[in-house]
Amino acid sequence: METEFTPLLSLFGGMLIGLAAVIVMACHGRIAGISGIVSRLLPPRIDSAAVPVSIAFIGGLLLAYPLLRSLGMQAEQTVSGNLPVLVVAGLLVGFGASVGNGCTSGHGVCGISRLSGRSIIATLTFMLTAFVTVYLARHVVGA
Repeated sequence: METEFTPLLSLFGGMLIGLAAVIVMACHGRIAGISGIVSRLLPPRIDSAAVPVSIAFIGGLLLAYPLLRSLGMQAEQTVSGNLPVLVVAGLLVGFGASVGNGCTSGHGVCGISRLSGRSIIATLTFMLTAFVTVYLARHVVGA
């Protein structure tokens, strides 16, 4: 499995993520962390004032791929077809976001930019975990 090196697209994507985080903070006073945005749409934490912004943000995430495809751009993401693995991975990510009081976008993008020590430690932890997981999956297990 090979990952294509796309520095300009990655830079542009990172700038868009940063801009979105700044807009959400400036206009709504909230961190643009996906787990927090989704949790404000679900009981018991429904925040009626945040519902339109949350729906728009999640809608943008879901519509980005179809928009790119409609513009004739290639955008591929490979996801395992192994449903049990996906379920376990999703539960582990959800558990980690809950224990860490936030997700990669909240800690990694917004927390580090605010120089939050807790977010820096959380980001280092999940990045190290990701590196080890990829190494094990690709070089030990051979998945």
